[in-house]
Amino acid sequence: MDVLTPEQRRRCMQANKGKGTGPELALGRLMWRSGIRYRKHPKDVPGTPDFCIRKYRLAVFVDGEFWHGRNWAQRREKLKKNREFWIAKIERNIRRDREVNRLLRSRGWKVLRFWETEVRREPWLCLSEILGYLSQFTSMAAPRYIPSDLVDYPEADVEEGAMVAEPPAGYGPESKSPGE
Repeated sequence: MDVLTPEQRRRCMQANKGKGTGPELALGRLMWRSGIRYRKHPKDVPGTPDFCIRKYRLAVFVDGEFWHGRNWAQRREKLKKNREFWIAKIERNIRRDREVNRLLRSRGWKVLRFWETEVRREPWLCLSEILGYLSQFTSMAAPRYIPSDLVDYPEADVEEGAMVAEPPAGYGPESKSPGE
């Protein structure tokens, strides 16, 4: 039995967003600051990816762990309430994701899917994978590090010894002396 009234449950479920989530916004800022220009949620691309770069036929998705079935075998067993509904819903989402991946790949698209916790914990790895794919279309090699000023997501843990560049001292308008 549900502890919330139907109206309260309805409001809770309506609060779950499919677009504009924190991890999606963080990855979008990171991509934009890196010079990657994209379209968000284009309706004419199958699966409506979170980020789309048509020129290079790249579709990027940021998937929530629960809704898209990460570690589904273990998570499925932990469901207690309304099991039949949730199992059917999540498995339908997993099948749809696979079908979207197949369809996009058959049309020549590269599909990158990131879990929201990957984007939260290691956004530079997600960005590095995107830049690695895009680097094959330009003469520029994929960077081996991501500048630290690009990693501004508050939950991003930078490991000790990670290759993150520090912004050079005395750079930018703040460093100019009056009269320059």
